[in-house]
Amino acid sequence: MTTHAPQAGQAVTLPTTLDEAVAALAAMPAAVPVAGGTDLMAAVNSGQLRPAALVGLGRISEIRGWQYQDGHALLGAGLTHARMGRPDFAALIPALAAAARAAGPPHIRNAGTLGGNIASAAPTGDALPVLAALEATLIVAGPGGARREIPVSHLLAGVEILRAGELIGYVRVPLLHAPQVFLKATGRTGPGRAVASVALVLDPARRGVRCAVGAIAPMPLRPLDAEHWVGRLIDWDNNRAIVPEALNAFGEYVAAACIPDPAPAEDGSVPHLPPAVLHLRRTVAVLARRALGRALS
Repeated sequence: MTTHAPQAGQAVTLPTTLDEAVAALAAMPAAVPVAGGTDLMAAVNSGQLRPAALVGLGRISEIRGWQYQDGHALLGAGLTHARMGRPDFAALIPALAAAARAAGPPHIRNAGTLGGNIASAAPTGDALPVLAALEATLIVAGPGGARREIPVSHLLAGVEILRAGELIGYVRVPLLHAPQVFLKATGRTGPGRAVASVALVLDPARRGVRCAVGAIAPMPLRPLDAEHWVGRLIDWDNNRAIVPEALNAFGEYVAAACIPDPAPAEDGSVPHLPPAVLHLRRTVAVLARRALGRALS
């Protein structure tokens, strides 16, 4: 997990159950949980972080798989990107599998976990917009065997999801049995790192479209008005047909909602967006248009 050995005197605990891990965190308030370590150990190796103690989560087998539960998939927070990218998982939740396969080079996908992606809440985390579009729910483990559920929408609102001594144990994802798409644009900021990403899922039961845009803000953005608008234009009874002009308009609608024009100045003039921001808005528009087109095709 790291090129550096633990510091002298640094406690390293390796629990084998979720409740043991929570108990270890309660016993050592200064301890930091670590699973794949792709973010934490980068901070340790660069000298930005020196945790007094570590609680390793790699031996907790109960959070490294998934199961079916009342029309949902209950995903363990310890699932790696590599595991989620495999064909059997892709048949279950295609958009999350696509995001996992795009999460970076092989060593990152082999180590990085779903729970770590959520807990670190990095703007470029590929899983976050998918979970937002799927309207997933987090199951958090606390002291004394306590469990509580938190909608991913709380993340979008900037709510602090974890209290002291808590861990993300599972993610409950609705199984929509409908097309799902994840697309992202990358730049020169690092291997596989998103400049912008779009997750889009169809919800035929509600005759709706759910979309989330990642990487352009601290948390994924849900363009709800654009979702409702395009949902009414799809002919759900005729092979989900839609006119091509609506696809283009949807892309522009999503991009403008996520990257709006500047407010007018006091003198009434309207400032222009900088060229780099305009380029980003065009990128989001293209991703949203392509994602909807692929989902409906």
